Amino acid sequence: MSDRNPSNVSDSGRQLKVTRLINKYDLNGIGAEMERFWTADSGDRKSLRELSAFFNQRLLKRAMAAEGLEALDGEVKNIYRLLSDDEVREADRMRTRRRLEREGLNVDELTSDFVTYQAIRSYLKSTRGAEYTPNERDPLDREAENFQKIRGQTASITEGKLEQLRRSGHLDLGTFRTFVEISAVCEDCGTRYEVVELLDRGGCECESNQE
Repeated sequence: MSDRNPSNVSDSGRQLKVTRLINKYDLNGIGAEMERFWTADSGDRKSLRELSAFFNQRLLKRAMAAEGLEALDGEVKNIYRLLSDDEVREADRMRTRRRLEREGLNVDELTSDFVTYQAIRSYLKSTRGAEYTPNERDPLDREAENFQKIRGQTASITEGKLEQLRRSGHLDLGTFRTFVEISAVCEDCGTRYEVVELLDRGGCECESNQE
């Protein structure tokens, strides 16, 4: 199935975002790649979150190439992290943005084009008719969603408590945001991952270290 299909529209009649971006950035062929990754056997399969990062990094690479920027090995992945990861320091994010803007990229437009895993799921299911139907739901995906909910609930409760203390005059605090990180450290290989990232990638570095 071709990525370039003008009939690929949502129920509201609007072209799906992923389809529109495939046409905008000339990413023909990426849809077949993502479908293959999503429906592959468990060992080769990529989750929807991994596929959203895969798509966004390919988009970023094409945008950089359009401005004559040749990315070194691993550079696109790092730039994407600096632009999109909430844990990145704001100073580092701004330096990255300014560098790209000096090279001619419209960073606001670029980052607004980044897609979520929900958009990837809609594209794969609605446009390509892809289905991932294992005997039972992937337990890693299931638990990743559970951890996302736990993290969101914890952040909401924490924010509410801080706001209550601030309003009552018991806490001196300006405008704030709350971040909740649940991490796991493997004592064998020494790697540390945020739990959802660990579940998405399917393990730590122990297996690669044994190869």
